[in-house]
Amino acid sequence: MDLGINMFPFLKYKKYYFIFSGVLVAASIFLLIYYGINLGIDFVGGNMIRYEYKEARPPISEIASKMAALGLKDFSFRAMEERGVIIKIKDISEQTKSDLYDLLSKDEAVDINSWEFEKVGAVIGKETTEKAFIAIGLSVLAIVLYVAWAFRRITGVIRSWEYGVITIVALVHDMIISFGAVVLMGKFLGSEFSIPILSALLTILGYSVNDTIVVFDRVRENLLKSQGSFDEIVDKSLNQTFARSINTSFTTMLVLLAVFLFAGEGLKEFSLLLLIGIFFGAYSSVFIASPLVVMWFSRKQRKNN
Repeated sequence: MDLGINMFPFLKYKKYYFIFSGVLVAASIFLLIYYGINLGIDFVGGNMIRYEYKEARPPISEIASKMAALGLKDFSFRAMEERGVIIKIKDISEQTKSDLYDLLSKDEAVDINSWEFEKVGAVIGKETTEKAFIAIGLSVLAIVLYVAWAFRRITGVIRSWEYGVITIVALVHDMIISFGAVVLMGKFLGSEFSIPILSALLTILGYSVNDTIVVFDRVRENLLKSQGSFDEIVDKSLNQTFARSINTSFTTMLVLLAVFLFAGEGLKEFSLLLLIGIFFGAYSSVFIASPLVVMWFSRKQRKNN
């Protein structure tokens, strides 16, 4: 059976995909070890300050410069309605709190009567974190079992559950790079690891798995009905799903780009991380997961022979 006309040879360049991904994963791990994650008050507790401006709210950079003048570093901002601002900051002394109040009260643009100061405990405690990791572990196991069940009719060198393992490897690839992006955002943009950032990471996790399973499902269909070598069938499957994967990811990223450019400050970091994660989720489904399947097949075939 003809496996396709004018197909792009995706697998021909697989070593370059692996080199590119290897560099990114190594760099992300280095960033995680060297710089670490800038945990926000959702995880470590701290203080929340709310106040409003009498008229239009100034740029966030102007507010940040006033905070920096007091020597404050670990803080984040969120716009509140048209004139308000919420500042989240790690524990500060009473003197620093008083200095900040005095600084804002001298600003004629600030409605100092709207000032509110609140101590905040960690929203996500140790027990919640442990339960989240257990839930993620169960989700990973469920993915392996689902893929194993979906591929149960496929017989050959690669067993059905091994497709699930490769799906998880591609997922780990995406998550490590996404965590690297989180570290860079904390280092250069001052963003904190907060509940919205955690939500973005979980969204990336689901998107990455979905995209990989779509590609693998086409491989499964072609293995059942097409003739040819395993490499040719995988290449055919990639050519059949590539346009759909790119179009789906591109349209999603267009929406996220619009959110990043035009939405409020509170959504910029969330949308930026999703942009990065969805890009690499689509990339790994085509350029990492499928070549890994072929490499796994070749290794087992050589071992069996």
